[in-house]
Amino acid sequence: MAANPPRADWTGARIWIVGASSGIGRATAEALVARGASVYVSARNARSLAEIAASHPAAVPMPLDATSAADVQGAARDILAGGPLDMVVYCAGHYSPMRATAFDLAQAQRHLAVNYEGALLLLDAVLKPLLAQRSGHIALVSSVAGYRGLPNSLAYGPTKAALINLAQTLSIDLQDSGVGVSVVNPGFVETPLTAGNDFRMPALITPREAAEAMIRGWERGDFEIHFPRRFTWTLKLMSLLPFGLYRWAVRRATGL
Repeated sequence: MAANPPRADWTGARIWIVGASSGIGRATAEALVARGASVYVSARNARSLAEIAASHPAAVPMPLDATSAADVQGAARDILAGGPLDMVVYCAGHYSPMRATAFDLAQAQRHLAVNYEGALLLLDAVLKPLLAQRSGHIALVSSVAGYRGLPNSLAYGPTKAALINLAQTLSIDLQDSGVGVSVVNPGFVETPLTAGNDFRMPALITPREAAEAMIRGWERGDFEIHFPRRFTWTLKLMSLLPFGLYRWAVRRATGL
């Protein structure tokens, strides 16, 4: 049973993607425009947003800082003035590898601000209007790093775990409201966020492949959309292990 209503046609859909200047967010915006949607693209990088709009007339640039309540509220007012929203996607993200032996409070707080608190700011701006229109969809882009603790993920993983929990709770609370909810948990995707990794990334996919997987999940009405499945199912199974065995398996697999 699908958690959300399936969607077969994107023609004329009004979609807002926060975190759309590069990587998964940009690829998703371009793929949805190609399917006939009107997409508002937001991020701090105004130049990148302008490039997207120049190549895709149905993409409307809305530069903002996802950690600024004033920016997010202002963009939401402008977008909603044009009519109801069909989907809001929070894809903004920050990633810097961190282990406990090199704990950096400022970096940890930056992860929290971008990866989690920004999603709360977006919810504050759009949730009441979506409830009032009794339609629409909220998609939060998390990560398989949120399934369970991983090396180098001391700052990043907890924020993604929080997003997964947030999406689950939203889905329970909103199931009779007409507003759909999904959480996207990618594995390794070739983006600026992962470019700095100095280790082999198994099952690495392109942003375009990630975007297509996300859209297929939305079209099916899935709550959780995870990919590539050959990698994500392995992590899901590992997360079921007792912690001592899980810790041993992770250290053996990563060498960390």
